[in-house]
Amino acid sequence: MFTKSISSALALAIASGLGTAMTAHAEGELNLYSSRHYDTDERLYSDFEEQTGITINRIEGDADELIARIEAEDVNSPADILLTVDTSRLERAKVAGILQPVDSEILEDRIPANLQDEGNEWFGFSQRARIIFYNKEAVANPPQTYADLASPDYKEMICIRSSSNVYNQTLLASVIEHAGEEAAKEWANGLKDNFARDPQGGDTDQLRGLVSGECAIAVSNTYYFARALRKDVDGLSAEIEKIGYVFPDQDGNGAHMNLSGGGVAKNAPNRDNAIKFLEYLASDEAQKYFSAGNDEYPAVKGADLSEAVAQLGEFKGDEVSLSAVAKNLPTAQKIFNEIGWE
Repeated sequence: MFTKSISSALALAIASGLGTAMTAHAEGELNLYSSRHYDTDERLYSDFEEQTGITINRIEGDADELIARIEAEDVNSPADILLTVDTSRLERAKVAGILQPVDSEILEDRIPANLQDEGNEWFGFSQRARIIFYNKEAVANPPQTYADLASPDYKEMICIRSSSNVYNQTLLASVIEHAGEEAAKEWANGLKDNFARDPQGGDTDQLRGLVSGECAIAVSNTYYFARALRKDVDGLSAEIEKIGYVFPDQDGNGAHMNLSGGGVAKNAPNRDNAIKFLEYLASDEAQKYFSAGNDEYPAVKGADLSEAVAQLGEFKGDEVSLSAVAKNLPTAQKIFNEIGWE
């Protein structure tokens, strides 16, 4: 099901199946298709509306559903912006042909080159490091690198999500980019051999597994842990002091970074407003919201961190081109299938 927050004119156009570029267009409006489901993003939208006078009409839903919807709407799509999480979904949207290149000096200046599509069809606005967490009482020598996760030293100790999870898909795609397909397959197989249980649940569930003792080591994005530092998360926050963490590969490529970002829809009826919105997301003000509101790392270097995120400390992030990593996603899925990582 989609959650809708749209103008009456746009609602009528969509409901009647007549959502042409002409009917969807209105001066001072922006039609946003978003799979970000965070309440704190409301502040992003309201501040943009106040600053520009542009009204944001939202359609929210699952990323894959939104991509399929824009594809189906084709030239009649009212979508101006697709906003979603993870490099894999941004690349999926590009491959589907539903985005268009954007020429913006502001975006080029503020968004690091490795966090944007090589053809300028999508841009990253916030990041999450995918790192190693461990139970301090159960693990004296935690893994220091991603390669270590495949070591027999950690047999039956590791909890991680399923291979269908986009964060894991992008992580493996980055290993392919750095080490090649064969080495990546060997690594993934070794990691699978160290599972403490069959993959299940989300990243928070992997962290809860550390507290419960079901696993000794877990792989998770940082913002799930930072959230539990900032506010109460059931089954995690009360005993979070049991958990230690490692930013992997600090002597090598650095910690793998997931991305949240967006792009302008191919047939955007309000293209100029869409570009203004992307440029706003790269502003200092908006970048603060990504960290303070959702415990993410800003894409813009030097932007302020929330207290919970800053508490995790400084680290070296992998600066590999995520556009290049995205090209390895089909190979990553092939490897998952071949080794039987469910």
